[in-house]
Amino acid sequence: MIAIDWGSSSLRAFRLDARGEVIDARRSGEGALGAAGRFAAILAPMLDGWDEPLVAMAGMVGSRQGWREVAYVECPAGLDEIAAGMVGLSAPELVGRELWIVPGLSVRGDDGVHDVMRGEETQICGLLDRLGPGRHLACLAGTHCKHVWIEDGRIRRFATSMTGELFHVLSEHSLLGRLMEAGPHDDDAFAQGLDYAVGEGDLTRQLFAVRTHGLFGVLAPQALRSFLSGLLIGHELRQLPERALVHLVAAPALMQPYRVALERRGGRVREHDETVGARGLYALARARGLLRN
Repeated sequence: MIAIDWGSSSLRAFRLDARGEVIDARRSGEGALGAAGRFAAILAPMLDGWDEPLVAMAGMVGSRQGWREVAYVECPAGLDEIAAGMVGLSAPELVGRELWIVPGLSVRGDDGVHDVMRGEETQICGLLDRLGPGRHLACLAGTHCKHVWIEDGRIRRFATSMTGELFHVLSEHSLLGRLMEAGPHDDDAFAQGLDYAVGEGDLTRQLFAVRTHGLFGVLAPQALRSFLSGLLIGHELRQLPERALVHLVAAPALMQPYRVALERRGGRVREHDETVGARGLYALARARGLLRN
């Protein structure tokens, strides 16, 4: 089968063998939010040369701005509930393809506020057979980071932090970015940001230290982005219990910073790359009865 992760700004396609292992992968910058009316045309070249008829898709492709809106499944939910919410899609332009879109998940917190995810649920589904029974905690690092609590194979609850998007806005479009210069990741500055996040004061107050550290030469201009990254990630992770075992799913660029941040809080980390989403789509397709082997 073919697994598609179609996010807001990018598209990733994975070709899977009969056991659900990734044997080929392709990537495009054609995100779902800019693909209105062109979804089939964008997907066709991504599938060229891959003969598998079954195509399972997850992410913003199933959002209100996507190819077809697929209703959220409410938590708690496991493989069976998510698979039951999958919706078939007709695309005459893609002859011989059987298209399905995975639903996202929704949850309502104790404060009455809703939270949602689209795409990350497939990453958790790809982890379930590795987690086993009991309670587990996962951190899915990205533009919108997700903390997910899993119990006995079901996603019980989750919470979203806009860490990645906030970092981009502050470093590129705010006063804090004026003193920043490009440079490699600075481990020491990142650690300083993590440690400062633990101290007194809320994030809105501590953020101004990014500017004053530059003004008074506490940090070099090339180190300020790393300090800001540590500060934001540090505040995000304050929501998690210390010394916990955390299953971390992240792209290579985020894996090391989040591992360092979690371990600095006394946590233990098990790393999983982003291909777990493809494994999750395979598991969902099997649970839905779409695989014929």
